[in-house]
Amino acid sequence: MAGLKSFLFLVLFVSSSLLRAGGINVSRVDPPFWWTGMKNHHLQLMVHGNRISETVPAIHYPGITLESTVHVQSPNYLFLNLVIDETAQPGTVAIHFMKGKKQAVSMAYQLKQRDRSLGSHGGFDASDVIYLLMPDRFANGDTTNDNVKGMLEKADRTNPNGRHGGDIKGIENHLDYIKNLGATAVWINPLLENNLPVYSYHGYAMTDFYKVDPRFGSNNDYINLVQEAHGKGLKVIQDMVFNHCGTNYFWKDDLPTEDWYNQWPEFTRSNYRGGVVTDPHASKSDYKKMVAGWFDTSMADLNQDNALVANYLIQNSIWWIENTGLDGIRQDTYPYPYKDFMAKWMQRLLQEYPDFNVVGEAWLSYPVSVAYWMENDRNFDGYHSHLTNVFDFPLMYAISKAFNEQEGWSTGTAELYEVISQDFVYSHPENLVLFADNHDGDRLFSKLGKDLNKFKLSMAFLMTTRGIPQIYYGTEILMTGLEHNGHGDIRKDFPGGWPGDAKNAFTGKGLTKQQNQAFGFLKTLMNWRKTKKVIHTGKLTHYIPQDGVYVYFRYNDNESVMVLLNNTNTAKTVDCNRFAENLKGYSTGLSVLDNTKIENLNTITVPAKSPLIIELKK
Repeated sequence: MAGLKSFLFLVLFVSSSLLRAGGINVSRVDPPFWWTGMKNHHLQLMVHGNRISETVPAIHYPGITLESTVHVQSPNYLFLNLVIDETAQPGTVAIHFMKGKKQAVSMAYQLKQRDRSLGSHGGFDASDVIYLLMPDRFANGDTTNDNVKGMLEKADRTNPNGRHGGDIKGIENHLDYIKNLGATAVWINPLLENNLPVYSYHGYAMTDFYKVDPRFGSNNDYINLVQEAHGKGLKVIQDMVFNHCGTNYFWKDDLPTEDWYNQWPEFTRSNYRGGVVTDPHASKSDYKKMVAGWFDTSMADLNQDNALVANYLIQNSIWWIENTGLDGIRQDTYPYPYKDFMAKWMQRLLQEYPDFNVVGEAWLSYPVSVAYWMENDRNFDGYHSHLTNVFDFPLMYAISKAFNEQEGWSTGTAELYEVISQDFVYSHPENLVLFADNHDGDRLFSKLGKDLNKFKLSMAFLMTTRGIPQIYYGTEILMTGLEHNGHGDIRKDFPGGWPGDAKNAFTGKGLTKQQNQAFGFLKTLMNWRKTKKVIHTGKLTHYIPQDGVYVYFRYNDNESVMVLLNNTNTAKTVDCNRFAENLKGYSTGLSVLDNTKIENLNTITVPAKSPLIIELKK
C-alpha cells in the first residue's frame, strides 16, 4: 500500500517558504502564442513563474483588453483573461508584471496572423479511408533523434514495450505508400511529449500538451508533415487526450489548484465502465470511479470540472488545429472526462471550425450506448454531445465473430446484419468510423485464424458498408499479434521502416505470396472506393443472410453496387429474384475485384468463403 500511496507526492504543493527563495520570473506561458481574427475573442493565458502571483499584470496594446486576472492556490501561477477584438493587429504584445510601482518582470507575447494556407479545416467523411499508424513503430526516418538529451527513456528496439525510434520523418518518407494503398486520411497516434522513464512510446501519457516529443521531431516537423500530406491529397487526424496527462508534467510538484487532478486518498483506478455514464440506474460511487479514477499510475486524471483545466484543454486543441492545419481529431477515451465539458469543447471547436470533424473513442459494445455520444436530439436525458463522429465498436466485435462462425440464425454474417439493422439509434450512421482492428486489440489476421479468405471477406465488408472505414497499419500485409501477449505484440515495427530490415513492405521486398495477395486485394478495393460516390453517400439496403450468403446494395439515382458475402466453405449459386426491388432496371454487372463481366443477374455464383462486389449495369 505504501507504494500505491507514493503517487500522492505528485500533487503536494511546494511550501510557500521554498517558493520565496528565488526572484519573481516567468518560466512558461500557455498557449505559447495566439492569433488575430479568431471567432471567439477570448483568450486565457496560464502564466507560470516563481512568485508570479505577487505581481499585477498590465497590457497596453490596441485591440487587447486584460479583462481579469485569476489567482489560484499556488503562488506560481496567474491566469490572464484577455479579450482580443477584431481591431487587434498581429504583433508583439508586451505584458508587464508590476509589484507596487516597479516592474518585477515583463514578457513578449506573439499575436500572429491566421495562415489560411495551412488548411481549410474541412474535416473528413464517408468518402475517406483512414490509415491508422503508431509513429514509434511505423518508420525511423531520422536515427539521430532516437535518443535525445533530457528524455528519460532511451531507444531499445529489442524491448517490445520500449521505444523503437519511429518518427515524423519516417511517416513523411512514406506518405506515397499510404496514398498508393488507397487511403485518403492518416490518423497518427499521439506525437506529443511523453517524458517518462518507461513505456512512453505509445504517446498517451503526455507531459507537454504544446510540444511534439523530440524523439519524433519538432513542432515545425509536424507542421511540415501536415503540409506534405495535404500536397498529396491526404488528410491528417491528430490523436488527443483530455482525460489524463502524464504524471511527469511540468506542474507535477506544484499544481495550480488542489483539484487540478481528480484526487483520492490512495491510488484509485477507473473502473473503465463507460456505460455507467449513460446508465439511468448507475450508483454515484460507480460513476465517480469511472470518470474520476485514474487510467493508470503514470496517467493523472484531469479534472475538467475545474474551469481553468477545461479552458486549458479547449484552447490547446484550437491551438493545434490553427497551428498545423489539421483536418480532424481523434479524441481518446471519450466517455471518461466529464461529459458536459466534452459538449462545451465541441461547441467551441465547431464555433471556430464549422466543418471540422472529431471522432470519439467510445469503447462500448452496444449501438444504443455508442449512439448516445453522437446524438443531439434523442437522448433520454436531453444530453447534446455535439460530437460529429464515433467509432463503431459494436460492428468491430461483429466482424471479429462473423467470419469465424458457422452460419446460423444469429451467427456468422447474421452478426453483421443485426448490428447494421440497429442503425435506427443513430441520426447519421454514415458518420460512424468503422474498423476491424486498431492499436488496442488483437490484430485482425490473428482474430481470423490467419485465414486469407476471411480477411478478404472482412475487408470487402468494411469498404462497402455504410460509414467511414479505418484500417490499422500492417493490416494490409497481414501483420499478427494478440493483446494478451502484451501491447508490444499488436504494435510491432512495420517491416522496412528501419535501416537493415530483412523485409520491406513499402517496396514488397521479402513479403510472402499470401501477404502480397492481401496487399493487392486491399489496394484494388481501396482505390476503387476512392472514386465511388455511391459507396460514400449512397443508400444501403441489406437482406437477411440466407444459405450462408449476406447480400446488400449501395445505390443512388445514378448507380448501384451489389455486394455478396459467401461465408460458407462451398460455392453458392444465389437466386436473385429475391432482390428484384434493387435489381430493377439492371441487366448485367462488372465484378470489381477481378474485372469480369456478369452476364446474367438471374442467378449469381459466389465462390466459397469469398466476397463478390458487382457494379450493376443497365
